[in-house]
Amino acid sequence: MNTKSTKYVVLGVTGSIAAYKACEIASTLTQNDIHVTVVLTKAAQNLVGAATFEGLTGNRVITDMFDPVQNADIEHIAVSTRADLFLVAPASANILGKAAHGIADDWLSTALLVTRAPVLYAPAMNTNMYEHPAVRQNIAALTERGALLIGPASGVLACKTVGSGRMEEPKLVVDAAMSLLTKGNDLAGKRVLITSGANHEPIDPVRFIGNRSSGKMGYAIANAALRRGAEVTVVTGPAEVQPPGESNIIQIQTALEMHDAVMRLLPESDVIIGAAAVSDYRVDNPPTEKVKRNGSGMHLDLTENPDIIGAVGAGKKAHQLVVGFAAETSDLTANAQVKLKKKNLDMIVANKVGASDSGFGSETTDARFLFPDGNIEEQPILQKTELAERLMDRVVELFDKGVK
Repeated sequence: MNTKSTKYVVLGVTGSIAAYKACEIASTLTQNDIHVTVVLTKAAQNLVGAATFEGLTGNRVITDMFDPVQNADIEHIAVSTRADLFLVAPASANILGKAAHGIADDWLSTALLVTRAPVLYAPAMNTNMYEHPAVRQNIAALTERGALLIGPASGVLACKTVGSGRMEEPKLVVDAAMSLLTKGNDLAGKRVLITSGANHEPIDPVRFIGNRSSGKMGYAIANAALRRGAEVTVVTGPAEVQPPGESNIIQIQTALEMHDAVMRLLPESDVIIGAAAVSDYRVDNPPTEKVKRNGSGMHLDLTENPDIIGAVGAGKKAHQLVVGFAAETSDLTANAQVKLKKKNLDMIVANKVGASDSGFGSETTDARFLFPDGNIEEQPILQKTELAERLMDRVVELFDKGVK
């Protein structure tokens, strides 16, 4: 990644009718002193021309993997390594599928495998395409790996229908890109401890009590913190996704194991974020042999597990910032306010669970941020990756206000 003051953006433009909007994006980024390298796929070249982007950015436009070389560098490696951000706008269903499956058959798809910079996609396609299970799975795969999405919006599409799939407006895309570019290393030197995933409380050696947590929220938070230069440790229970490899990962199964790991790491942590769905109860003295069916049912004696984030909040030091999560099916704000105060938190994320577009396993979440001063920040339904970015924005702001 580039370490100089100039920021470098690779703007990938793909074969969507929204390709014309990329002209405004390229122009606005350039006016903000961003060095923009535009990459046009073959399909995009049928909709917009290279000369237009060269005029807007002052830089050569890449149109083919085998364009004449400009110097001794391998271009897709050099440009991808230098980039501070990859922005694909519009992002067609085709490029999302290629990126999700590691297909590298043109310059853009190859470079997306090379880059280690943040990748921001602005999807644009017909509603039926966007809602197709294959596209949804591709988007899920990309976001689970740390990619970011903005949009799509709803509105009148090129096919004259109304629905989701319209590329987000250029101004909002530019705002999102600039936000990623200016965050830099605003958490450099900070140690962030995140709990993630579920707990499995054994009933016997075969069965367990668990919950539906996928670990996606914790994964997204870990990625967001890493992008800001933090040293990240994730204590994770069983999950559908695993934390990013750049983080320190501690695997656990039970709430007691998670509690012990967090308490051990607590003294050296600056930020503690409790995103795990911790089991409230465990089986008291589970048997060492499998319980056999006997026709009379099974009775379990349950013991309450320790409140991990509550213990962290009760013992936090002046330099530490503690963020909790409240997963609720009803009375979202009221329940979160009680937890915020009771657990002595600096912030709590109240998120609704149980809906198809929010909660365990989904790519999006319906959440709000609550603070001890009574301030409540409502959020729209967001991709979990975007909510993680907004959460880390608030963490930085809280440090700036005096938590050092």
